[in-house]
Amino acid sequence: MEKEERKEVYDTPVTDENGSPISIVWKPDLYKLQQESPKPQPVFAPSAVSGCPFFYGLEYHGAMNHKEANSLLKDDGNYLIRLSTSSDDKMYTLSLRIFGKVHHYKLFYDGQHYVSQKRFNTINDLVADGLVTLYMESKAGKYIYLMHSLISYEKSPYMTLNKLKRKTIKKLKPRQLNSEEVVDYDKPHNFKTHNFKGLNWCELCSNFLWGFTQQGVKCEDCGFSAHFKCSEKLPPDCYPDLKLFRGVFGIDLTTHVKAYKTNRPFVVDKCVEEIERRGMSVEGIYRVSGFQEEMDSLRLALDKDGKGTIMDDQAYENIHVVASILKMYLRLLPIPLITYDVHPLVIKALETQMSWERLAEVRAALKKLPPAHYNTLSYLMAHLYRVTLRLDENKMTAQNLSTVFAPTLMPMPDLIDFKGTIPDMNRDISALHMIIENQNVIFN
Repeated sequence: MEKEERKEVYDTPVTDENGSPISIVWKPDLYKLQQESPKPQPVFAPSAVSGCPFFYGLEYHGAMNHKEANSLLKDDGNYLIRLSTSSDDKMYTLSLRIFGKVHHYKLFYDGQHYVSQKRFNTINDLVADGLVTLYMESKAGKYIYLMHSLISYEKSPYMTLNKLKRKTIKKLKPRQLNSEEVVDYDKPHNFKTHNFKGLNWCELCSNFLWGFTQQGVKCEDCGFSAHFKCSEKLPPDCYPDLKLFRGVFGIDLTTHVKAYKTNRPFVVDKCVEEIERRGMSVEGIYRVSGFQEEMDSLRLALDKDGKGTIMDDQAYENIHVVASILKMYLRLLPIPLITYDVHPLVIKALETQMSWERLAEVRAALKKLPPAHYNTLSYLMAHLYRVTLRLDENKMTAQNLSTVFAPTLMPMPDLIDFKGTIPDMNRDISALHMIIENQNVIFN
């Protein structure tokens, strides 16, 4: 029964009949687990041990048996290095504690530290990666097994985010491509083990690539990122990308602003500026959706032309197209604008009785957002507040806007909740309502 319930959610469509995303693309569960995993805490010897190899430091305790090691490692995340006394051969051993139990591993060095295939520049990095792996295997072993088993390429984030681009490119006029008809050859992905920097997700199963080095593989021709096992299930469907930066949709927000050297994503700025120029008095702004074909065109233009994209009334007469693209951009962020760790803090602040204390707690919670998220949220909330000032014309109250934006800005699915039920958004809507109406106090 459990397996049937889990399969149900993996089979749930993530796009509508036009191919546009209608649900969360990136699954947060494994990312949240990595955040919860124990952090490495070396247990140092009282002083430098005679004969300590040059590639170890004070975490090396010299000759020691496993019982002595166990007595020194008192907390999860504690680790030390010792010279094993259980064998005639000289053998370095890494001893670390997790879940109240001490584990021992043969430790090697050939210019880098390793216990198996992965190589690390420092012992601390090795231990950090090992703790995350052990934590994942213990807490989400069944989930990891199922995520490799119940995947669909057609419903993958890669296809969700790129199907429209492929479809539109094929419709381009012949003069925009080579006049000779292009043959669409099958091409296998050119996968190589990759050390991902920052936060990355598998583009096939949509789950987080956990760990701190060699978290998965990446296609050197198109940039497709995947878990090792997921990469084995991909068809020969590689589309080489000269820039290896597939547009702006579905990119981590901080990564986006660092790449473009801006305070906020330019998509947000351009859409807000255009809406404030000609959309503030339009009835149902943000509630009414734009035409799908025009949205596809604008999305492709933003991916292709970036900051130079033209979205004035000559290019897109229907302002609802611009508003819908802004919502789509925010919905496709791998980590939502109000992040997974800050979201529960905001909700908890609603329980405070006194209104001024409630505002203070919400403000304190939002201050914990990454700077790029905070600056973008502040800018967006000020804009939405200005929208409410024109409600006599646009009919959009703070409550209406909160109802529209809460599922996009504050998604928080529970870990391994496969029942497919729609979560109660009332508290999220209430929180966002309060933020919009008090944005000048909260972000001042």
